[in-house]
Amino acid sequence: METAAEQIPLQDFLIVSALLFSIGVYGVLARRNAILILMSVELMLNAVALNFVAFGVYTDSALFRGVIFAIFVITVAAAEVGLALGIIIRVFRNRETANVDEVSQLRW
Repeated sequence: METAAEQIPLQDFLIVSALLFSIGVYGVLARRNAILILMSVELMLNAVALNFVAFGVYTDSALFRGVIFAIFVITVAAAEVGLALGIIIRVFRNRETANVDEVSQLRW
């Protein structure tokens, strides 16, 4: 039976990952809503995790190095979402908007 490394070329995974990362960068740069920016950052982190898994499978699939790094990326992403959502909810309660341009007005 063929492994995944023999069925699908590595370039296909890299292209999908580059597309996901590019969509995430566009979302961060073009959006003003904090929730959409947060979702775009998560999309970029998922693209990185996909790269880790793809390279892990293609280099040495028996050691699961790529999967381990991907689990760390997912853990960091979960912590980042928890903190960012707390900040966004607090800003929304104070300003009644999730627009990131309003956050700069919170200075002392």
